[in-house]
Amino acid sequence: MIQKENIDKTRLPKHIAIIMDGNGRWAKKRGNQRVFGHKNGVKAVRDTVEGAAELGLKYLTLYAFSTENWKRPRTEIDALMSLLVATIHKETKTLMDNDVRLLAIGDLETLPKNVATQLSKTIELTSQNKGLSLVLALSYSSRWEIIQAVKAIALKIEQGEIQAKNIDKCIFEQYLNTQNFPDPELLIRTSGEYRLSNFLLWQIAYTELYFTNTLWPDFRREHLFEAILDYQCRERRFGQTSEQMSESINVNS
Repeated sequence: MIQKENIDKTRLPKHIAIIMDGNGRWAKKRGNQRVFGHKNGVKAVRDTVEGAAELGLKYLTLYAFSTENWKRPRTEIDALMSLLVATIHKETKTLMDNDVRLLAIGDLETLPKNVATQLSKTIELTSQNKGLSLVLALSYSSRWEIIQAVKAIALKIEQGEIQAKNIDKCIFEQYLNTQNFPDPELLIRTSGEYRLSNFLLWQIAYTELYFTNTLWPDFRREHLFEAILDYQCRERRFGQTSEQMSESINVNS
């Protein structure tokens, strides 16, 4: 609770993204199969989402399943998909109680029909909620997203709707899955790994990175608060000097 009280709510990141890593290792330490870790990871999701909503965060994106994860053993994929359907169904009430809007990014057409159906139902049911926007990255990878954007823009050029010379950052971002969200200001990765795993590579150009040794099933809102406190101690310069940032703050204040 002390950590939460120390957070400056006037300087919260608008968007936090989390790479939820460590389920398999957590299960292995306990002599269980990987799916046991995934099941316990749901508790971490619930507590983290509730903590984010409690603080008043606007966007929280969770890397739930990557395009590369389809290469895992069939038994694990099937278990994950079944768990995903059950979790979305079960947690719908929690989302409603916390005024959370559910959204999803990724190659959603590759999801099993039962997953896609339940996901669509909950997205529709929570669509009018005004609190936290919870974004699930499912069957997602940044390289896939960027290639899809390039293909869509190339088609527009072929059709004469866009001129290549006019393509800029703003136009490109209109074709990304995240076109309606602000870029993450803070990215958290659990389990002690120091890599981005093909996640939001375009969007995190100036994102603050936070790595914790905590395995995902053990992650709770207190860990989220700790990451936010660390974020609030950093100076974000976006390529400028400290003096330039100070001058900009003085002009805008």
